[in-house]
Amino acid sequence: MAERLPAREVVALVTDDFTPLRAPAPLTPPRPDGPIGWDGYDAARARAAARTGEEESVLHGRATIGGRRVVVVAFEFGFLGGSLGQAAGDRLVAAYQAALEARVPLVSLVATGGSRMQEGMIALAQLQRVAEATVRLRRAGVPHVTVLRDPSTGGGWATVGAGADVVLALPSAQVAFAGSRVRPGDADPVAYTAESQWEHGHVDALVAPADLRTTLSLWVRLLTSGRESPLPAPPPHALTEAAPPGTGWEAVVRARSAARPRAGAYLDAYFTARAAVRGDRAGGVDTGVECGFGLHEGRTVAYAAQDGSATRPAGYRTVARLVRLADRLGIPVLTLIDTPGAANDAEAERAGAGPAIADAFTAVAEAGVPVTSLLVGEGGSGGALALAARDNTWATPDSYFSVIAPELASAILKRPSDQAPVTAGQLRLRPQDLVDLGIVRGIVTRDG
Repeated sequence: MAERLPAREVVALVTDDFTPLRAPAPLTPPRPDGPIGWDGYDAARARAAARTGEEESVLHGRATIGGRRVVVVAFEFGFLGGSLGQAAGDRLVAAYQAALEARVPLVSLVATGGSRMQEGMIALAQLQRVAEATVRLRRAGVPHVTVLRDPSTGGGWATVGAGADVVLALPSAQVAFAGSRVRPGDADPVAYTAESQWEHGHVDALVAPADLRTTLSLWVRLLTSGRESPLPAPPPHALTEAAPPGTGWEAVVRARSAARPRAGAYLDAYFTARAAVRGDRAGGVDTGVECGFGLHEGRTVAYAAQDGSATRPAGYRTVARLVRLADRLGIPVLTLIDTPGAANDAEAERAGAGPAIADAFTAVAEAGVPVTSLLVGEGGSGGALALAARDNTWATPDSYFSVIAPELASAILKRPSDQAPVTAGQLRLRPQDLVDLGIVRGIVTRDG
């Protein structure tokens, strides 16, 4: 179990300074024992206030993190389990609105057991209010970063937490829709942890408390740097001195070489700092695809990079998620293409390979921010093209792009297997061929 710090201690841990916002006036006049007259509710609230020093389960205010302005929401679990009632909903909505009006990131520090039973359906209806506030933030391009503390369950996880753009979690925290007292008796307890949510693509990173301030500072900087003028990201320089290949087969062999620089090397050379988003938010993670945001020459660029393996459906869905988030926040995108093709095993088909590839194609095509693509290795069929910008794709000298792998093309054409090199030449898949065909804009070099 993660350490359960009071809300104000967590706020002090991650912010440079904090100024609480005034509690909003209630939407309806208070009633004895709350909106549904739950016997003893007023007394329970009074005991919670005396114990925690807070008036409600939600603390909200303006702050700076890493010197940049934000609005912070922090749940006080000691106040009736951090539960959501009408007054807590009022504070959440006010915080979302403050971030919207100031156009600064919202940072939420979640620790809640869910909706407050003592307010019945009035409490549950707060989830709709939070969802509406989330929509307003998204439409305005205001980012939201959340930190899931222990526990983050029920509607607080399913709205404030899971509805954020970037989801961080404390190690060992309970993170689940089902709270500990309402789960099936035979449920696997591991499934309800931050680690499990991370493993299955619902959490972007596990962050120790000691690292929270640094991590949040980086994320706040990444999501607020250079958004005013989203010019196209320049393509990375080549990491090799190689001249373009002489034959199609030479291009294929060179691109498949284990010695060729991979996407990770290009990301390291291109960015001075970066942070990853992980998973497709539908239960899947493709470790062969890296997505996130990084700093290049002082401004933020979003990235999606294939590492040379066959890309799985979760990878394409993660790319689509990344591109749409960058588009909403006004951040240009860089994609690095390197795959022999989409995964084509039975499990990939069951996981929706076709719809996932279509979604990645659509996300790139509909992006309002500029997308830059660099082919750094293999460009195998539609599984690679799904990440390519329509009019701003470049190639390294040790890459190729083909409608299909030469070996598979030979098989389809019923040619002997030793004819694959000849077929590679006919496919015109070399970087210089791609320039001539208008598929790529040019071949990058080590100098630019």
